[in-house]
Amino acid sequence: MSDGIVIRDARPDDLAAIVGVLTACQLPAADLTAESIANFHLAEAEGGQLVGVAGLDRAGSRGLLRSVAVLPHWRGKGLGEELVRRCETAALVAGVTEAYLLTTTASEFFRRLGYQEISRGVVPAEIAAHAQFRSICPATADCLGKKL
Repeated sequence: MSDGIVIRDARPDDLAAIVGVLTACQLPAADLTAESIANFHLAEAEGGQLVGVAGLDRAGSRGLLRSVAVLPHWRGKGLGEELVRRCETAALVAGVTEAYLLTTTASEFFRRLGYQEISRGVVPAEIAAHAQFRSICPATADCLGKKL
Protein backbone atom coordinates (compact mmCIF):
# COMPACT_ATOMS: atom_id res chain seq x y z
CA MET A 1 0.00 0.00 0.00
CA SER A 2 1.30 3.50 -0.74
CA ASP A 3 1.96 6.32 1.74
CA GLY A 4 3.37 3.89 4.28
CA ILE A 5 -0.05 2.29 4.86
CA VAL A 6 -0.30 -1.30 6.04
CA ILE A 7 -3.58 -3.23 5.78
CA ARG A 8 -3.93 -5.78 8.57
CA ASP A 9 -6.49 -7.83 10.46
CA ALA A 10 -7.96 -6.33 13.62
CA ARG A 11 -6.94 -7.54 17.07
CA PRO A 12 -9.12 -7.35 20.20
CA ASP A 13 -6.99 -4.50 21.56
CA ASP A 14 -7.83 -2.40 18.46
CA LEU A 15 -11.41 -1.82 19.62
CA ALA A 16 -10.88 1.68 21.03
CA ALA A 17 -9.01 2.86 17.93
CA ILE A 18 -11.70 1.40 15.64
CA VAL A 19 -14.41 3.17 17.62
CA GLY A 20 -12.35 6.38 17.34
CA VAL A 21 -12.20 6.17 13.54
CA LEU A 22 -15.91 5.36 13.25
CA THR A 23 -16.82 8.21 15.58
CA ALA A 24 -14.62 10.64 13.63
CA CYS A 25 -16.41 9.53 10.44
CA GLN A 26 -19.85 9.81 12.10
CA LEU A 27 -20.60 6.09 11.85
CA PRO A 28 -22.22 4.01 14.61
CA ALA A 29 -20.04 1.85 16.82
CA ALA A 30 -22.30 1.07 19.79
CA ASP A 31 -22.63 -2.63 18.95
CA LEU A 32 -18.90 -3.33 18.59
CA THR A 33 -17.02 -5.50 21.07
CA ALA A 34 -13.49 -6.90 21.15
CA GLU A 35 -14.97 -10.19 19.85
CA SER A 36 -17.10 -8.64 17.10
CA ILE A 37 -14.13 -6.98 15.39
CA ALA A 38 -12.54 -10.34 14.55
CA ASN A 39 -13.58 -9.90 10.90
CA PHE A 40 -12.40 -6.31 10.59
CA HIS A 41 -9.53 -5.11 8.43
CA LEU A 42 -7.59 -1.98 9.30
CA ALA A 43 -5.51 0.58 7.43
CA GLU A 44 -2.63 1.67 9.62
CA ALA A 45 -0.28 4.57 8.86
CA GLU A 46 3.36 4.74 9.86
CA GLY A 47 3.58 5.19 13.60
CA GLY A 48 0.57 2.96 14.18
CA GLN A 49 -2.19 5.52 13.55
CA LEU A 50 -5.39 3.81 12.46
CA VAL A 51 -6.73 5.68 9.40
CA GLY A 52 -9.34 3.29 7.98
CA VAL A 53 -11.52 0.33 8.95
CA ALA A 54 -14.00 -2.11 7.43
CA GLY A 55 -15.72 -5.20 8.74
CA LEU A 56 -17.96 -8.00 7.61
CA ASP A 57 -20.32 -9.78 9.98
CA ARG A 58 -21.10 -13.30 8.76
CA ALA A 59 -24.45 -15.03 8.93
CA GLY A 60 -24.12 -18.40 7.23
CA SER A 61 -23.37 -17.90 3.54
CA ARG A 62 -24.27 -14.22 3.73
CA GLY A 63 -22.51 -11.25 5.23
CA LEU A 64 -23.13 -7.68 6.30
CA LEU A 65 -20.40 -5.31 5.16
CA ARG A 66 -20.23 -2.66 7.83
CA SER A 67 -18.23 0.14 9.35
CA VAL A 68 -16.35 1.06 6.18
CA ALA A 69 -14.61 4.31 7.11
CA VAL A 70 -11.47 6.22 6.14
CA LEU A 71 -10.42 9.37 7.97
CA PRO A 72 -11.00 12.46 5.75
CA HIS A 73 -7.31 13.31 5.24
CA TRP A 74 -6.64 9.78 3.94
CA ARG A 75 -9.53 9.54 1.46
CA GLY A 76 -8.92 9.35 -2.27
CA LYS A 77 -5.92 7.01 -1.92
CA GLY A 78 -7.76 3.73 -2.55
CA LEU A 79 -7.88 2.69 1.10
CA GLY A 80 -11.65 2.22 1.19
CA GLU A 81 -11.59 0.04 -1.91
CA GLU A 82 -8.73 -2.05 -0.52
CA LEU A 83 -10.45 -2.52 2.83
CA VAL A 84 -13.68 -3.64 1.12
CA ARG A 85 -11.72 -6.00 -1.15
CA ARG A 86 -10.03 -7.55 1.90
CA CYS A 87 -13.39 -8.06 3.59
CA GLU A 88 -14.85 -9.65 0.47
CA THR A 89 -11.86 -11.95 -0.04
CA ALA A 90 -11.93 -13.13 3.57
CA ALA A 91 -15.69 -13.64 3.30
CA LEU A 92 -15.32 -15.79 0.19
CA VAL A 93 -12.69 -17.94 1.91
CA ALA A 94 -15.17 -18.41 4.79
CA GLY A 95 -17.95 -19.50 2.40
CA VAL A 96 -19.88 -16.22 2.19
CA THR A 97 -21.42 -15.78 -1.26
CA GLU A 98 -23.51 -12.61 -0.82
CA ALA A 99 -22.81 -9.32 0.95
CA TYR A 100 -25.26 -6.61 1.99
CA LEU A 101 -24.79 -3.15 3.47
CA LEU A 102 -26.57 -0.03 4.61
CA THR A 103 -25.28 3.49 3.94
CA THR A 104 -26.54 7.02 4.28
CA THR A 105 -23.63 8.73 2.50
CA ALA A 106 -21.61 6.33 0.34
CA SER A 107 -24.00 4.69 -2.14
CA GLU A 108 -21.98 5.81 -5.16
CA PHE A 109 -18.74 4.48 -3.66
CA PHE A 110 -20.28 1.04 -3.17
CA ARG A 111 -21.94 1.06 -6.61
CA ARG A 112 -18.48 1.57 -8.13
CA LEU A 113 -17.45 -1.61 -6.30
CA GLY A 114 -20.28 -3.64 -7.85
CA TYR A 115 -22.99 -3.28 -5.20
CA GLN A 116 -26.54 -2.71 -6.40
CA GLU A 117 -29.37 -0.99 -4.60
CA ILE A 118 -32.01 -3.40 -3.35
CA SER A 119 -35.14 -3.20 -1.26
CA ARG A 120 -34.78 -3.95 2.44
CA GLY A 121 -37.71 -6.31 1.96
CA VAL A 122 -35.61 -8.76 -0.07
CA VAL A 123 -32.68 -8.89 2.35
CA PRO A 124 -32.32 -12.40 3.83
CA ALA A 125 -33.79 -12.78 7.32
CA GLU A 126 -30.41 -13.51 8.96
CA ILE A 127 -29.06 -10.19 7.67
CA ALA A 128 -32.25 -8.24 8.41
CA ALA A 129 -32.03 -9.50 12.02
CA HIS A 130 -28.66 -7.77 12.54
CA ALA A 131 -28.71 -4.77 14.89
CA GLN A 132 -27.50 -2.55 12.03
CA PHE A 133 -30.80 -3.28 10.21
CA ARG A 134 -33.07 -3.45 13.24
CA SER A 135 -32.11 -0.32 15.11
CA ILE A 136 -28.69 1.22 14.49
CA CYS A 137 -28.95 2.47 10.90
CA PRO A 138 -31.90 4.70 10.01
CA ALA A 139 -34.73 3.36 7.87
CA THR A 140 -33.75 5.98 5.28
CA ALA A 141 -30.34 4.35 4.70
CA ASP A 142 -29.77 2.92 1.24
CA CYS A 143 -29.58 -0.88 1.14
CA LEU A 144 -27.18 -2.49 -1.34
CA GLY A 145 -26.13 -6.03 -2.12
CA LYS A 146 -23.65 -7.98 -4.17
CA LYS A 147 -22.97 -11.59 -5.12
CA LEU A 148 -19.36 -12.28 -4.26
